[in-house]
Order: sequence, then C-alpha cells, then structure tokens
Amino acid sequence: MKEEIKNLKKIELHLHLDGSISIPLASKLSGLSEKEVKDKIEAPAKCLNLKDYLKRFDFPIRLLKSRENLKIVAEDLAKRLAADNIIYAEVRFAPLLLSNENLSYEDIIDCVLEGVRKVSKIKIKLILCLMRGASYEENLKTIKVAYKYLTNGVGGIDLAGDERTYELNEYKELFKIATDLNIPFTIHAGEVMERDIKLAIDLGAKRIGHGVKSINDKKLIELIKSNNILLEICPTSNIQTNAFNKYHNHPVYTLYKEGVNMLINTDNMAVSKVNLSEEYQKLLTTFPFTISDFKKMNINALNYTFLSSKEKLELLEELMK
Repeated sequence: MKEEIKNLKKIELHLHLDGSISIPLASKLSGLSEKEVKDKIEAPAKCLNLKDYLKRFDFPIRLLKSRENLKIVAEDLAKRLAADNIIYAEVRFAPLLLSNENLSYEDIIDCVLEGVRKVSKIKIKLILCLMRGASYEENLKTIKVAYKYLTNGVGGIDLAGDERTYELNEYKELFKIATDLNIPFTIHAGEVMERDIKLAIDLGAKRIGHGVKSINDKKLIELIKSNNILLEICPTSNIQTNAFNKYHNHPVYTLYKEGVNMLINTDNMAVSKVNLSEEYQKLLTTFPFTISDFKKMNINALNYTFLSSKEKLELLEELMK
C-alpha cells in the first residue's frame, strides 16, 4: 500500500516554505547539529495551541533571510516534493517576515522562483501570505507585489497567522482590493474556531486553509458545500495545534462523507515531520479512505488551483496517466 501511495501522482496546495525546510539542510545552513535544529523546528505531537505551534517558524525564518539560502531551500523543497510524486504544488510564505534592508519583497520572490524552477519534474506556483497582526500598509504591499508577479510565478495570496487573536474582519478591505485586481486568494480560517469561515466565503474565497472547525456547525458545512468551497485539510498539523485531541477524532473523513470538497496537505513538512505520502498512509490506516478517494480528491482539486485553464488541462492529463 505504501508503494501505491508513493506512486500516486499528487497535488499539494497548502504548504509553507519556512515550515518545510529539511532538517539536514537547516543544519548545514546554520552550522548547528541536526538534533539542535530539530529541537528548534519540529513541533511536539501536541502543542498548547496554534500560537505555540507557530513559534517553530522563528528559526527557519531567520535562516531564509538571504538570497542564497532562499534559492537553496526552494530548490531542495521542490526536489523533495517531486521525489514524493507531487506533480504540482502551491508554496506559500510571507514576504513581510523574510524581508530586511538587504532583501526586498521582489528579491525574495525572484530567489524562490529561481530555486523551484531548477527542478523540472514539478510545477510550482507561489502564494504570498498577508499576516494577521501586520499593518494595513504592510499587507497592502504584499498584495501589490502579488499583482506584479501574477503572470510570472505567483498564483495568489493568503492570510496566515494567529486566527484566535486577529479576526478576519480586520482584513476585509484588503481582500476587496485583491478582488478588484483579480488576484485569486485562499484564507486560513476555521483552524482553531469556526468564527471566520462564513466571512471568508462572503469575501469570495473559493478555498479555505483548514476550515475543519466547520464540523461544529451543520449550517457552515452546508454553506461550504453550496458554495463549492475546497477545504485545504492538514490532519497532522491540526492534531499538533490541539484543534482535535487525537488523530482518529479528526473530522476529515466525516467531512468527506458529507460531500465537502477537500484536498489533503502537509501544511509544514518539517514542523509537522510528515510528507504527503506519509499523511495519506496515516489516513488510510485510521479511516475507511481508499486510494480511489485520494485520486478523486486530487483530480477535483485541479479546479481550485491558481492555474490557467490550459495548465489545468495539462495537469489533468498527467494525473490521469
């Protein structure tokens, strides 16, 4: 079964660059031992909450604040994704968190694109994250640079960060601007509470990062279904952030049987210590999923990718081989 999962052609739509740096590479770039790096990056099986989980990003973010490191990390990630038979991925990060006086938003995007484009076996688009807690001006800057690169490697934008502390309502105007500029977007919502899910849909998001707390509200589930929303579900990450107490209590299978559109993702390959094949394997051994279910998810998810119609068709042919 593991070999069948590995051979399955897959799509990954919810993947953070900084949270997915490989431990050996982080060790090499930092000069620290792999054990020291693991202690800084890998989250325990159970964090206190999402905020506790997010502390693991501090170290990789510091590592990524150089042109050379950005290129190396991006290329390495693309190679690891391709090795896991992922044919298309959307990789997200917040330029705001990686920039400094020597590294502009454009520099960051150029370096990441240069890195991922060295790997021909996988197609990758970037998603630029606005940040909860950042100023209006800082997030607007990310929208403007996303628009600048929209036909050159960037697929869209996202809103990430501490969902409990900062309500989506504070960022409504920014998503209206993105809509006016025809910038596609996904929004982190419903990871720790169901509060922001309806607003994310009202703002025009066709994809929601996580969205798993919709399980607490039947009306929300119906709203997600009636609006053809895709949930980007990351089970291992959700257990680590304490969204659910145990893996077998995760609502992924219940939501799937309810008819919710979804795709399985890793969220952060390093922080959560999982690749996509391993996540699929965990789901297969915990719930009554089949390989056929995963195939259907991947084919359906093509409709929600930040790709052109032509690119979607090309990928569909690849998935169907």
